[in-house]
Amino acid sequence: MAAELLKIDARIPGAEPLRYAAHFLERGCVVGVPTDTVYGLAADPFNLAAVDEIFRVKGRPEERGLPLLVNSLAQAEMLTRSVPQNFVRLAMAFWPGALTLIVAASHRVPLKVTANTGRIAVRWPRNAVVEGLITEFDGPVTGTSANLSGQPPCSDADGVFLQLGERLPLILDAGQTGATVPSTMVELHGEEWKIARLGAISAAEIAAVLD
Repeated sequence: MAAELLKIDARIPGAEPLRYAAHFLERGCVVGVPTDTVYGLAADPFNLAAVDEIFRVKGRPEERGLPLLVNSLAQAEMLTRSVPQNFVRLAMAFWPGALTLIVAASHRVPLKVTANTGRIAVRWPRNAVVEGLITEFDGPVTGTSANLSGQPPCSDADGVFLQLGERLPLILDAGQTGATVPSTMVELHGEEWKIARLGAISAAEIAAVLD
């Protein structure tokens, strides 16, 4: 059965569609959602059946971890172990926004989500739909891009439907995200840091905060 495309206001999403989508997450389903970069796949990261479903939907190798989306610094810190000061500095400077931080995961995060590395990628996106969904679901969600593994990411719900419409029950359609590049990823080991992937935030902007 093809995915349901549910229109939702990108700026002021109503409680009803968010609650509707949260019910899918509570049942272990994977939902296509907009972010401030590209569309992503939201699921409950603490439900291993839902995590397995993401790998199936994307055709993604299980040796690649799944990034998590949050809507507060406190929620992010709950997912991490021994939070480095640089984590807080970067989060305060760029969150919500297009910055993903890679740190040691707390023991409550399933190893499968980290691809058995014990490290987790965390981001707080500047997007009212996914922020509201996290609030309605009352917890972080996965945020891997909504596309088949190896295929280009999608900046609108129609693109997600073309690639994954037969594999998802629901896609929240908030129109174009307006983004052309993914988030910048910064890997933190204690107070040491390195750019893992350049994206919307430049290396100079990161260095200005940390150096």
